[in-house]
Amino acid sequence: MFEGKCLIVEGRSDKLQIEPILSEDVIILCTNGTIGVHQLEELLDPYESWELYTFFDADTSGDKLRALMDRHYPEAEHLRTMPTYKEVETTPRKVLAMILLRAHFSIHNEYIL
Repeated sequence: MFEGKCLIVEGRSDKLQIEPILSEDVIILCTNGTIGVHQLEELLDPYESWELYTFFDADTSGDKLRALMDRHYPEAEHLRTMPTYKEVETTPRKVLAMILLRAHFSIHNEYIL
């Protein structure tokens, strides 16, 4: 049984773009760019019994973070923005809501297309 949902994003702007969409309590953690194994473990250690999700940009940095997560937290589910938008922070909230809804997050009705 999981304690809750934990969503890992790259930066504060990503977090601020996603937070208003969610209608459930979700811990959103920021990597603040590319991080190493030790920093990642320190960041996620308190959330080992949580459902882990990532939502990284569609770029080289995001690919590196997804690969790092795959190696150390293979149970994490990766959410992806559309290549058209490339970055989570520039993806329209209604598009983010659709992606989050497909991953079984609860979202506010005004973001449903």
